[in-house]
Amino acid sequence: MTTDQSLTRLADALLIPPFPGQVAPGWVRAALADGLAGVTVFGPNIAGREQLAGLIAALRAATDEPVIAIDEEGGDVTRIAHLTGSPYPGNAALGAVDDPALTQSVYQALGADLAALGVNVNLAPTVDVNTAADNPVIGTRSFGADTALVARHAAAAVTGLQAAGVAACAKHFPGHGSTSNDSHHVIATVTGSMELIAQRDLPPFQAAIAAGVRAVMPGHLRVPELTGDLPASLSARALTGLLRGDLGFTGVIVSDALEMRAVSGPYGIPEAAVLAVGAGADLLCFGRDQDRLTYLQVRDALVAAVRAGRIPAARLEESAARVADLRAWTRAAARSARGESADPSARVGQADVGMTAARRAIRAEGIALPVTDPVLIEVVPPSNIAVGTVPWGLSQWVPLDQVRRIDVGADGSATSASAKTEAAAVAAISAAAGRSLLIVVRDAHRHPVARYVVRRIVSARPDAIVIEMGLPIWRPPSDAYIATFGATRASSRATAEILGLADEVTAYERT
Repeated sequence: MTTDQSLTRLADALLIPPFPGQVAPGWVRAALADGLAGVTVFGPNIAGREQLAGLIAALRAATDEPVIAIDEEGGDVTRIAHLTGSPYPGNAALGAVDDPALTQSVYQALGADLAALGVNVNLAPTVDVNTAADNPVIGTRSFGADTALVARHAAAAVTGLQAAGVAACAKHFPGHGSTSNDSHHVIATVTGSMELIAQRDLPPFQAAIAAGVRAVMPGHLRVPELTGDLPASLSARALTGLLRGDLGFTGVIVSDALEMRAVSGPYGIPEAAVLAVGAGADLLCFGRDQDRLTYLQVRDALVAAVRAGRIPAARLEESAARVADLRAWTRAAARSARGESADPSARVGQADVGMTAARRAIRAEGIALPVTDPVLIEVVPPSNIAVGTVPWGLSQWVPLDQVRRIDVGADGSATSASAKTEAAAVAAISAAAGRSLLIVVRDAHRHPVARYVVRRIVSARPDAIVIEMGLPIWRPPSDAYIATFGATRASSRATAEILGLADEVTAYERT
């Protein structure tokens, strides 16, 4: 007979909760010692590399090879470099280069960074095919809009991460790229028939599985023909039927964050957890702002669901076994990666792979040099919850008194651009009189006011250089144009080099 205590340990074996602060709390260490699978680390847990390594060491001391998961995509979505911006360009830049060997090298270098800190599971790569230009949450996180391109880079990314001893997690199954809603806020619907989805969205997941990916993360995505009104994350037909049955995936299914409104709104976090496990999920995670109470409520809900006959205990046992296999794999893979890295030649050329990739990704046209005494206008769009607050732009490369920021987050359409926005544009034009003018935007195609601001400034200064640090879908009316395919620190540095601003590092570069 299964006791409440053994059921609690079973439930714990499926959980990787977050925790507050930059020191391992006593309750987390105690829970790890009692059977908790592991934890998820987020930006607020991180003050620097040395602090993070110490934090993870304390967590690891509590139990044998816990899951230490992180949402480190590189590119615009970074946790370990959230204070500075990532030294690695993201998937859009890698897709623009389209060199799978380079993608593998970037992800292996990123994996080596994570492994050195003690992280053993990375909730990446994103392998969504970004076919919806206005997609509010994927964008530069995707390798591109071409299915075959995304598939070959998905395999390369998985291979690179796992060669470094870090388990990869392909997301967001069955594909978040065709959606026009953000599942952080509402359930997103995947458009098209199952035949189209099989051709457009599934091949990157199939490529990741063929490459040996250890985990897959389903999205909170409604696929009418497959899931009905349920999101894929809570659908047995999606997880047990399609992912495990048709695609043959045998690894760990990791839930997307359960507090996301797409599932927590209609069900609440504990019930969403029960439904996810019942559908076939193995490892449950929650976002950074959840606390110990949420963890306990989810654990208790799983125990109660088994006691009520809603989920068989065997379902938890099956998932616990898969998680145990994942932990065993990370232990062995880390040993293997450490052995390979002991060879000095193994890391030759890796130290600067992020900059190499960023430089190769940039597309520049019509740039007249030199850029002298520039005024920099940064057009700031609304924030993205997946990205969070991470430094971006070119302001570290010019004196602060020559930087103008125009926040377009409050304005909805070009026709409703506020008087404040108009005044800011006019002031920026005036400040740049007789000087070089740089305009930095990010995903201008998604923000009408950003496009309005760029047109307004370029009409007065047709020689202005427009730098798009998101997806270069909208082309401004300017001959001088740079597309970086991402807003990382590496992409910013590569852009500064093209503009000749890198010569000013000693005077102006700020970290």
